[in-house]
Amino acid sequence: MGERTTHVELGTSVLTPTFRYEPAVIAQAFGTLAVLNPGRVILGVGSGESLNEVAVTGAEWPEAKERLARLREAVALIKQLWTEDLVNFEGQYYKTQNATIYDKPKQPVPIYIGAGGPVAAKFAGRAGDGFICTSGKGEELYRDKLLPAVEEGAKAANKNPDDIERTIEVKVAFDTNRDHALADTRIWSALALPAEDKVQIHDAREMERRAEGVADQAHRRWLVSSDPEEHIEQIRPYIELGFTHLIFHYPGDDQSRFIKLYAKEILPRLRQRWG
Repeated sequence: MGERTTHVELGTSVLTPTFRYEPAVIAQAFGTLAVLNPGRVILGVGSGESLNEVAVTGAEWPEAKERLARLREAVALIKQLWTEDLVNFEGQYYKTQNATIYDKPKQPVPIYIGAGGPVAAKFAGRAGDGFICTSGKGEELYRDKLLPAVEEGAKAANKNPDDIERTIEVKVAFDTNRDHALADTRIWSALALPAEDKVQIHDAREMERRAEGVADQAHRRWLVSSDPEEHIEQIRPYIELGFTHLIFHYPGDDQSRFIKLYAKEILPRLRQRWG
């Protein structure tokens, strides 16, 4: 970690700029946001999930290789639209003719790229300003595959790997009542399904049906606790792995209560220990 500071916050969002939303539309929207909120906007992108894209667009859901190829192309087009006028882009998946956006940010919006495997993580290091992943998948995945791939990608692009923000969405079920915290994870029971079981589900009702079958396993993806010190120790491994930006995701319905509780019991402890 050296002198680097670990930042913590509540809430995050990653969008897919390849199917439901075209990359040129995303470039325009986030360019405007950045003009209105200079220095406060980050664009988080990923290759998507079929349930969120197919039901809206009716598109065929391609294999992972094509999804990542589309994301690479989309990121390149977005960057070009933020920095050039009259963009003529001729890609395999996206094309523009004399395209421009009029609200260009004075400085390009940082792009954080979501990745669950080493190929996408390498792309995040090469083309992104930040890397995003989610917690609860086993320490060896982050230590041995994802983070080394980010570094490899950065070096391949002649970038300093330390300049890549390493962001992780940490799934936390913290409550004063442990049973309540445990029960709240059932809302997100779909996370307990293997990725290969979810990729071809295009109906939310079918996803819900399958999720109900593994609801008792939902807690495995979450850091469940009612004790602040225990919870800090649950979070510690992610900081020690080298993640510099922690974003906490709580599964329950009463988000306001959680934010107040977490701000009182957990965030001060984290900042005191790791800045």
